[in-house]
Amino acid sequence: MDKSPDAFRTISEVAEDLDVPQHVLRFWETRFSHIKPLKRGGGRRYYRPDDVDLLKGIRHFLYGEGYTIKGVQRILKEEGVRFVQAIGRGEQGVSAIPLGAEQTVPEDMAPSNGTHHYEEEEVACLPLRQGLPPEALHGLQAALEELYECDRVLSSLRGAGEVAIGE
Repeated sequence: MDKSPDAFRTISEVAEDLDVPQHVLRFWETRFSHIKPLKRGGGRRYYRPDDVDLLKGIRHFLYGEGYTIKGVQRILKEEGVRFVQAIGRGEQGVSAIPLGAEQTVPEDMAPSNGTHHYEEEEVACLPLRQGLPPEALHGLQAALEELYECDRVLSSLRGAGEVAIGE
C-alpha cells in the first residue's frame, strides 16, 4: 500500500525517490540550513512533504543544472525556499533559472565549464557534466562525500580528546 502524499518519509524512502545515497541527504543537511527533517529516537529522520520538495529542487540544481553548493545556497537566499520547492515539484510556469540570472550569473553560481577552481566544500557536489558517464561521476561524488563525512567524524573525535587513528 502506498503512503499518502502528506505522509512523512524516512531517509531511505527519500534517498530512493531522489536516487541519491542516504549519506548525501545527511551531507546536504550540513550545507543547507533549510533542510530540517523531524528527528525521532535514535536519530531517525522523517521528512515532511515540503522537505522532500526542497530536496528535489536542490537535487535538480546540483545534478540537473550543474550548480555548485554555493550557487544553490545563493538561490535559496535570493529566491527563497518556496521557489526551490516549486522547482522540486516541477510546477508549470516556474523557471529553473532564477530571476535576473538570464543576463549575468555570478561565477560561484554558474554551471561549470571545467575550468573553475572549486573550494574544498564545493568539490562534493561538482556538476555531472565533466565528460564521464553520470554513473561514474555519481559514484565518485558519493565516495568523496563519504571521505568528507569520515573527516568530520575524525575531527570531532580529536576535539573530544580521543586518540586519532595514525597518531
